[in-house]
Amino acid sequence: MSAQSYKELTREISANLAPMRSGQPALMQAFGALGKAALAAGALDAKTKELIALAIGVAARCDGCIGFHTQALARLGATPEEVQETLGIAVYMGGGPSLMYAANAVAAFEEAMPATASA
Repeated sequence: MSAQSYKELTREISANLAPMRSGQPALMQAFGALGKAALAAGALDAKTKELIALAIGVAARCDGCIGFHTQALARLGATPEEVQETLGIAVYMGGGPSLMYAANAVAAFEEAMPATASA
């Protein structure tokens, strides 16, 4: 990924999707519904589902996926340890290229985490 932040990347992607939202509204609504259905409560909780999505994003080498899913994980209260264990599975399944994207995912998650007060 370039030097821009993951927050900037996700804002840029969201803005760049505007033509798709207006030009292909049924497609975009269906994709949104798919995401909502996939993340709905079930046997797995939302955080676990987002961890899976992050691992797949890393293995698929998708910077946008890393940005969106690390932000969701930060909102859901994921810990750095949970994210790192998930990234370990992504590296196991995806090899060296996934390791490079796992490093990016750590940076994206750290960026997405709320600032904590100094002790």
